Amino acid sequence: MNNLPKVKIGIVAVSRDCFPESLSVNRRKALVEAYKAKYDAADIYECPICIVESEIHMVQALEDIKKAGCNALCVYLGNFGPEIAETLLAKHFDGPSMFIAAAEESQNDLIGGRGDAYCGMLNASYNLKLRNIKAYIPEYPVGTAAECADMINEFVPIARAIVGLKSLKIISFGPRPLNFLACNAPIKQLYNLGVEIEENSELDLFEAFNKHEGDERIPAKVKEMEEELGAGNQKPEILSKLAQYELTLLDWVEAHKGYREYVAIAGKCWPAFQTQFGFVPCYVNSRLTGMGIPVSCEVDIYGCLSEFIGTAVSNDIVTLLDINNSVPDDMYEESIKGKFDYTHQDTFMGFHCGNTNSKKLAFCSMKNQMIMARALPEEVTNGTLEGDIVPGEITFYRLQSTADCKLRAYIAHGEVLPVATKSFGGIGVFAIPEMGRFYRHVLIEGNYPHHGAVAFGHYGKALYEVFKYIGVELDEIGFNQPKGMLYKSENPFA
Repeated sequence: MNNLPKVKIGIVAVSRDCFPESLSVNRRKALVEAYKAKYDAADIYECPICIVESEIHMVQALEDIKKAGCNALCVYLGNFGPEIAETLLAKHFDGPSMFIAAAEESQNDLIGGRGDAYCGMLNASYNLKLRNIKAYIPEYPVGTAAECADMINEFVPIARAIVGLKSLKIISFGPRPLNFLACNAPIKQLYNLGVEIEENSELDLFEAFNKHEGDERIPAKVKEMEEELGAGNQKPEILSKLAQYELTLLDWVEAHKGYREYVAIAGKCWPAFQTQFGFVPCYVNSRLTGMGIPVSCEVDIYGCLSEFIGTAVSNDIVTLLDINNSVPDDMYEESIKGKFDYTHQDTFMGFHCGNTNSKKLAFCSMKNQMIMARALPEEVTNGTLEGDIVPGEITFYRLQSTADCKLRAYIAHGEVLPVATKSFGGIGVFAIPEMGRFYRHVLIEGNYPHHGAVAFGHYGKALYEVFKYIGVELDEIGFNQPKGMLYKSENPFA
């Protein structure tokens, strides 16, 4: 993905001065060796300058990992650790930090070789709280070299999302369509997260689009689209305009991202877009998302923010879908019941007009947008990418600033079933355990809009940690609770 940071985690070992420094040195070396044996060595940097025992050592370590280009930090307690210096390390480091601790190696070396990092982690966490320092601490943060290597690797996608947010600009083209308050949300929380936003008129975009008429790069773009669509190229007459629009957006990104490194787009697609531009932008949106530049529909600012986070966590293409319609009784009876372990209320259809990338569709064809074509000439509604979404594991999630300007989020693991949708648009038959209760007591009760981001795979663990790290309160992260675990608003007598 071209629109994401490359994470480089600086591993800094710490030691309390009343413990042998060699404990931390040797354990750090073993940790680095374990990581390189299993994962990409480019993910990490071993800080060799010193073992941090004091504030002076802390400054030296910071200078070293900064010089090495590290944008994330792992504080490794090779023994008990110096609670002040190690937490100041995280405080002064400009990037996400994690804390892990070394387990004892053998019953045969519990005198001179006992490190007490299990105890030290408690003091580290207490000091982090005293100083209001954010840090990622794994579920069980004490482990062998191999186990700690796994913990660091789990931190990589979390760090990638957090680093990306600090250099993200959201470019929106609006305003939102009339009668579409669902995607309206206060932007104050974007600034709290360190995200910049540039709000533009769709008239500005239209002017830029017209200036790209006759662009010499259009034929090459058309060829790219033809190769991607193959037999699904059912509207070839519109490709040159779509290519013109794609170049417009890409040039806009380069000209407007300013000092920011990463970009996401909240785009406009109706009601005036089709009649003025002469097409719908869905297919182009899908292509940009495939390049790692998420594009949300209907000026959904927090939708594209959610997509960006999911792209960073999964390092893969995501999509944005309406939590759209129920599965008909006869489809459930014929294609799901007895074949999959889901009740009818566990299932629903996720749909959007055609913004899902072709790589995430089982088959695809470019058509006209049927809903819009009911009220407009068909020729101005061409440009949507239709097809059934690929079956497999998914994570449905969203980060949202609600009307009270408070960050909330939800995450649910599920899957797209290998069931023909027999419908139109980019669409799939989704199944999430206990979806009916989740729909009522998280989505409706939490006043979430109908748009949800979809990552292709189960990424709830990392997303949960990202949401915690950026400041979403724990009781504001909803998930699909299992049977027997009541939601706060759930009637216990129902």
